[in-house]
Amino acid sequence: MTTNEHLFTFEATPVKFGPGAALDTGWELQRLGVKRVMVVADPQVIAREAGQPVLDSIRAAGIDVVTFTAIRVEPTLASLEAAAAAAQDAQPDGFVALGGGSTIDTAKVANLMVSNGGQIMDYVNPPVGGGQRPDRPLRPLLAIPTTSGSGSEATTVAILDLPDLGVKSGISHRLLRPTQAIVDPELSASAPASVTAAAGLDVVCHAIESYLSRPYHTRPRPAGPAERPPYQGSNPVADVWSAWAIERGGRFLRRAVLHAGDTEARGMMMLSATMAGVGFGSAGVHIPHACAYPVAGLRHEYRAPGYPQDHAFVPHGFSVIVTAPAAFRFTYQADPARHEHAAQLLTGRPVRGREALPDALRALMSEVGAPLSLREFGYREADLPALVEGALKQQRLLAVAPVTPTAADLKDILRAALDGA
Repeated sequence: MTTNEHLFTFEATPVKFGPGAALDTGWELQRLGVKRVMVVADPQVIAREAGQPVLDSIRAAGIDVVTFTAIRVEPTLASLEAAAAAAQDAQPDGFVALGGGSTIDTAKVANLMVSNGGQIMDYVNPPVGGGQRPDRPLRPLLAIPTTSGSGSEATTVAILDLPDLGVKSGISHRLLRPTQAIVDPELSASAPASVTAAAGLDVVCHAIESYLSRPYHTRPRPAGPAERPPYQGSNPVADVWSAWAIERGGRFLRRAVLHAGDTEARGMMMLSATMAGVGFGSAGVHIPHACAYPVAGLRHEYRAPGYPQDHAFVPHGFSVIVTAPAAFRFTYQADPARHEHAAQLLTGRPVRGREALPDALRALMSEVGAPLSLREFGYREADLPALVEGALKQQRLLAVAPVTPTAADLKDILRAALDGA
């Protein structure tokens, strides 16, 4: 019998998509038997009253509502502990997450803690945390994204920032997958252009990393079913979703950023985020995301336009995409044809060579107004060792890279990204 993996698993969150879909929130909660719900909501969504129809729908269904809005754009251990404490006090029998990826991740962790107990760091991926697996089912969670980016409504992952450690990490387990996603393009209409840009670039990078990840059958076989990782490498089913999201990102992201009223473009980007989440939820992400965690975690001095200005941070989509051109130049050797096909999906035309995908990404970044280099976030050559150290901690991601990078390789990738190469 082969010593390599011979199977892959594929699971997907049920998705309800379309303008006005959020008006079904109350009905969906009734269907799930929820009588008391904790709504974890982005405060800006509530302030803009974009979330009011969702709250009205829940109350019209006769469901008791407790609202939690103390969300950080990049969740920290402290902000997640506050959400978990609120859930413990409220004792809801279900959750609604209304906001971007940070809001959905906050709801996932609050649900995990009220359902399983313990400390958050017990569940964070090793070597940063204890890697404990939840052993009890979580309560129903409806994920209603209001940005077109993280795909958290379709994934088993929640991310947190650990400034004291200078790194970001996460919790990953199949039980964190939301029970239902409701994707309503009308909810993203008021998002600022820079938020749409960062979120959309995250979609594109999710999909390309998933599409280019190590084929599932090249991994060593796990000791048993419980040891099979959530991120399993590229496979025929994940490829379908990832390729779809790459192509739509190339077609619609520019329009979504430049024209706030373009409902078709915003809707396609929201659906692309979900589809990319389905794809990478099976196949995984790798080098750009591994680098993104220290990029976002080590320095907190960049203030992104369109985001809350009460604290400095690098939006996740920007931290991911900034190293992607250099990362995909490095991985090109693993499968040139596949890299070129990803570039063709993104640009809509045949392209060839090692620079095809990096060039396509830099052009897209420039057109939507994204930062093009690590220097724009305040990084310098002296920061490279710490960035490499942080990236090397993300072994669950690097394990599915099509070429396993050494510390020297990561340093070369990050050095190139300093100057936008």
